[in-house]
Amino acid sequence: MADIEYFYSAHSAFAYLGSARFMEIVQAGGHRIVHKPFELGPAIEAGGAGSTRARSSAHRAYYFGREIQRWSEERNAPVVDGIPTHHYNDMALANGMLIACDRQGVDTDRLAHCLLEAHWKDDADLAARETLAWLAQTVDIDPGPLLDAALSDEIQAIYQANTQEAVDRSVFGSPTYFVAGDMFYGQDHLEMVERALVKPYAGIWPPPAGE
Repeated sequence: MADIEYFYSAHSAFAYLGSARFMEIVQAGGHRIVHKPFELGPAIEAGGAGSTRARSSAHRAYYFGREIQRWSEERNAPVVDGIPTHHYNDMALANGMLIACDRQGVDTDRLAHCLLEAHWKDDADLAARETLAWLAQTVDIDPGPLLDAALSDEIQAIYQANTQEAVDRSVFGSPTYFVAGDMFYGQDHLEMVERALVKPYAGIWPPPAGE
């Protein structure tokens, strides 16, 4: 059994598209996910890519259109047309809820998949407390203690620490997976994650200074 560090945000398109496959890999091998929800915007900007909203219309059309459509079909993960209505809302509550879930010993794997799917398949507003409460209940999780803790100083400090860790470890997008310190960016690398859990790849990450 191995731990997989999982950097993602509750509203990430590609975390959703890979979520079911990721859970399959984890469950088949008896592995454990170390959930690290983080604030996506600062990490993307620290990586030099800039906000997705500031990119060209051609880039956004490809990224939020063709790429998502193809992977939706490939992974059998239905999505809404275009960008979800509430996609640019603040994710502090949703990501905080996931962190609280992990801290309170609740099934974070199940809730994380539920939130990702609801946002991209059902256009759910993950910034709305009542929506998050209802979604947790659909997977038999008591939302009260999680939502009460989600915006607390303790949980939000962990959220910011996850974000800083993402920046420090060159995580520039969601999802990013680490297997024994080796970084895999993007759900399109899940089959490589699966292989790395059995047979690590040659080389090291990060590369030595100066390379």
